[in-house]
Amino acid sequence: MWAVVLLPPIEPMLAEAWPVLPPARALPGGLVMEQKPDGYRALLFARPGHVFLQSRNGADLTPSFPDVAAAAPALDRPVVLDGELVVVQGGRLHFGVLQARARRRGRGAAMAAVERPAHLIVFDVLEASGVALLDRPYRERRSLLENLFADGFLVAPFSLCPATTDRAVAGGWLDPAWGAAGVKGRAQTYRPGRRGWIKVRARFTQEGLVGAVTGGVREPSALLLGRYDRAGRLRLVALTAPLPAAARREVGALLAPAEAGHPWRGVRFTAGWGRGDLDFIPVQSELVAEFVADTAVDAGRWRRPVRFVRVRDDLDVDALPLVDPGRP
Repeated sequence: MWAVVLLPPIEPMLAEAWPVLPPARALPGGLVMEQKPDGYRALLFARPGHVFLQSRNGADLTPSFPDVAAAAPALDRPVVLDGELVVVQGGRLHFGVLQARARRRGRGAAMAAVERPAHLIVFDVLEASGVALLDRPYRERRSLLENLFADGFLVAPFSLCPATTDRAVAGGWLDPAWGAAGVKGRAQTYRPGRRGWIKVRARFTQEGLVGAVTGGVREPSALLLGRYDRAGRLRLVALTAPLPAAARREVGALLAPAEAGHPWRGVRFTAGWGRGDLDFIPVQSELVAEFVADTAVDAGRWRRPVRFVRVRDDLDVDALPLVDPGRP
């Protein structure tokens, strides 16, 4: 009988956001860079005949992902894995579908598992064969994890997260087609709940029409940015982070309250996933703004707040690309 060593919930080790790849001395033992998928952080506790899939916040995700859970009891020795739950659709990771799956239970979850199967991209192992590995350096944990895949112990729906010590390779992962890299020190131990790792997201500039603001029109707190779709409807594509004082004055001087018939009057927008409705004021839709964003886009909308860069007086609305809300 295998000894029970680590029990859920365990706070996962976290990462601090950096704008660029760090120097080699930033973390102990030299750097290893991992291709960071855009999904749900999850810890899998698997022992013969038992499985628990834990979210980053300690919630039980097991009922929502029966396809992943069903693969765990077949493992012939206990293991605790740290990774990212993802769903692939149309050849790319689709966060919106993943989020919809996380809300399902029972028959709905079982149907979704067949129609849109999930995968756990594993980047760390915290326990193996009844031995806790939290105090082992990352290089040892990574070597063990690679062996678990090479020996056929871990197979689909589990997959090994790519890792490299080559900065050029990691730089390629920051292309918008993928969007992020995680960075770890080869000598680092696993410290639950601590921000000891580094994450770097690909960011690039885009433009959107200022369709509404939060706060006041003359000194807006944040901007709601839109683009038109093929049917001529103005769609929300991004919400900016709070504007600096200088930007509030600059943008506010160029705005005016919307007249009757603004397409967003009476429309409800949420502040983000799991948040409440936005309290906003529609404005005349003539001003184009440039913003910096990452690659996390669902149904045509950036999932996280974007950063305002500048007003684009040189662009008019017709220069903006159309948004297709039916695509991720």
